[in-house]
Amino acid sequence: MGMQLSSELMDGLVLSLLARENLYGYSLTKQVQEQFTVSESTMYPVLRRLKAKGFVTTYDEPFEGRNRRYYQISETGQDELKTIKAAWDEFSTKINKVMLEGVDNGE
Repeated sequence: MGMQLSSELMDGLVLSLLARENLYGYSLTKQVQEQFTVSESTMYPVLRRLKAKGFVTTYDEPFEGRNRRYYQISETGQDELKTIKAAWDEFSTKINKVMLEGVDNGE
């Protein structure tokens, strides 16, 4: 069974990766795909949304005769990432409490 990633979780994943290093779209997609089933066509709308909200900025670097667009987390994006992480921590704690209830009792 595959679980769907909400847009908030996708934002958190992308911002988390960009907090580690600046990435171009294809590289970012590949890193997310190492853990989750997402298409390239899913990632670019996420990046556009994050840029429109001011959470990421872009810059171009030449690569093999053409430009490669890199994404960089902004200060506002860093703040949003903290908010997403806090919400995820609260949410996952509640899910685990319900889903794992009774596991310690051998049930």
